[in-house]
Amino acid sequence: MKQTYFTPGPAELYPTFSQHLQTAMNQQIGSISHRSQKFRDLYKFTDEQLRILLTIPDTHGIFFTGSASEVWERVLFNCVEHESFHLVNGSFSKKFYDYANALHKFAHIQEKPFGEGFDYADVEVPEYAELICLAHNETSSGVQMRTNDIHKLKRKYPKKLIVVDMVSSAPYPDLDYSLIDSAFFSVQKAFGMPAGLGVWIASQKCLEKAERLQKYDNMTIGAHHTLPTLWSNYKNFETPATPNVLFIYILGKIAEDLNKIGIETVRKQTEEKAKMLYKFLDSSDAYEPFVKQERHRSQTVVVATTAKPSADVIGAAKAAGMVIGSGYGKFKESQIRIANFPATSTEQIEALISQMQA
Repeated sequence: MKQTYFTPGPAELYPTFSQHLQTAMNQQIGSISHRSQKFRDLYKFTDEQLRILLTIPDTHGIFFTGSASEVWERVLFNCVEHESFHLVNGSFSKKFYDYANALHKFAHIQEKPFGEGFDYADVEVPEYAELICLAHNETSSGVQMRTNDIHKLKRKYPKKLIVVDMVSSAPYPDLDYSLIDSAFFSVQKAFGMPAGLGVWIASQKCLEKAERLQKYDNMTIGAHHTLPTLWSNYKNFETPATPNVLFIYILGKIAEDLNKIGIETVRKQTEEKAKMLYKFLDSSDAYEPFVKQERHRSQTVVVATTAKPSADVIGAAKAAGMVIGSGYGKFKESQIRIANFPATSTEQIEALISQMQA
């Protein structure tokens, strides 16, 4: 039986993925040199499509990494001399904070209980913190931070760099990149691809900071793919080392598909599907939304507490041809996570709700 994946990553493949993969095979994309004109054209195309989709200005570069978690290390090395500040309300925002400690940065933390979100008014950034690190969407707990609150934070602290983890929400968040210095995501979630490619968006301000730190005798900004090295290659639409050429190609094609639909339509569809899910959970005796504050509920990863063991719920769904995610960490047996990405249709969400009601 063919399954529909509602897991929060790896997730359901985008409907056109196999078609783009076959085209790539026919064109032998997997064998081309990353120093060839064909690759430069391919990188440029993907760059253009992502710029349209996410409204990324020319002040920001778009770079490729092996994963999104690699960006935690890159951005901390390149943008922090001494102190970073982290908003933590789940497992992935906590890991970003842990990376900062592992790299011997002085990492400040403001923490909320698992399942609670941050409002702009809650946040106090320490005076000497250079980089504000936050998750637009916390994959583990299903909490989302409103983009307006993120923008207000930058306006309050204009001299500090701000980096946004949008791993399990891009392309949904409508970020204003005149206020966002850096953002990153990976392709195995809302872009509907297999894992193996991270995307790092960084501003000229980030580059200037990295170049300044690079000149200090007692500082390292890393050895592997520093921001100045990435940017130097990016000017020619090249990469320092051989990247995942196949996935860069497919990402560009899926971004193009999403652009044909229109990002406003994609966002509207996402919100309509999320509304259906939360309405069902709010009215059900067998489930309840884990995130209590509606303004903090994720539109892309819906987390529910289950009355019976989550394994039973997951097993019944799987028998009906649908795969949903378990809760994260200590919530594995008492919660489920349902991905609401562009690859799943309204009809598939309706089918899942019908199955859960059975």
